[in-house]
Amino acid sequence: MSDIQASYKHSGVDIDAANVFVERIKPIVRSTFRREVLGDIGSFGGLFAFDPSRYRNPILVSSTDGVGTKLRVAQMMNRHRTVGIDLVAMGVNDLIVQGAEPLFFLDYIAVGRIDVNRNVEIIEGIAAGCREAGCALIGGENAEMPGFYGDDEYDLAGFCVGVVDKDHLIDGSCVASGDCIIGLPSSGIHSNGLSLARKVLFDMAGFTVTDKPSGLLRSLGEELLEPTRIYVKPLLKLLESFTVNGMVHVTGGGFLENIPRMLPAGLCARITKDSWIVPPIFSVIQKLGNVAAHEMYRVFNMGIGMVLIVPGKSAGKIADFLTDIGEEPRIIGSVVPEVCGSERVRVE
Repeated sequence: MSDIQASYKHSGVDIDAANVFVERIKPIVRSTFRREVLGDIGSFGGLFAFDPSRYRNPILVSSTDGVGTKLRVAQMMNRHRTVGIDLVAMGVNDLIVQGAEPLFFLDYIAVGRIDVNRNVEIIEGIAAGCREAGCALIGGENAEMPGFYGDDEYDLAGFCVGVVDKDHLIDGSCVASGDCIIGLPSSGIHSNGLSLARKVLFDMAGFTVTDKPSGLLRSLGEELLEPTRIYVKPLLKLLESFTVNGMVHVTGGGFLENIPRMLPAGLCARITKDSWIVPPIFSVIQKLGNVAAHEMYRVFNMGIGMVLIVPGKSAGKIADFLTDIGEEPRIIGSVVPEVCGSERVRVE
């Protein structure tokens, strides 16, 4: 029988470090609060005083997502703030495509060992994303799981809730032949396709995160960690004045898997690939990995992170409005009454 007195800390879980972490993030979390937030962090559940009187028929919209293997790049770079922004972006961008305003966000951080400084850096990114999206960070969980994750490994998950009036819900049912497809630029690779990117760049080509392949202006680590754009505020402004028949957040599945989610039966999206500038990172991946063009558009956003499907007669005015508020819209295609094969998207 061992003379060692077992404890939670001896098993790998440091409650004291967790308490220090919570105290350090309190002012960061409070910086995201909206007037509807009740109480403070530390309760068993986050409280949000939703006001239904602002809506005729409010619908709550929820979303959950992670950052995927982009976390591996963050760990290789020992840079963790931007993936916090990514985590928020992946959730709130999924809400805005249905016309919903994000209300509040919750995070889940699972670690092998609590590193207070690293975890605070992650929360700083999450808070920055919440402020950019206008939603409150009202809760979260920091789970130390020794023996399940390595000491320097962690995973993230995010949970977001928003609201939209039923009369303004965007579900693609109004999309019609002749609609124009407007694309809003991505900031780069965002948070999808990183497994393929890592396979090509690090395993096949043998680069490290500090290398700068021909065609890029910065290192691979910096390029891949550029955070996902948050489109919430400009799109909420747009929806105040214009009708949008469908919106698509271009994430995992790229163009070919995501755009059909907003197309009624019998309609196809025709995309003109030369109508926008594809960021160099995608060309580097395609060339080094000998990746087929079809695969590129099935995996990556290819420089377009958000797609709007709008009535053809108002496409010009919508593009002008977006330009006036600082966006760089591109008319990248149209909705046509034909079948483009099983994927229903033709990129030509």
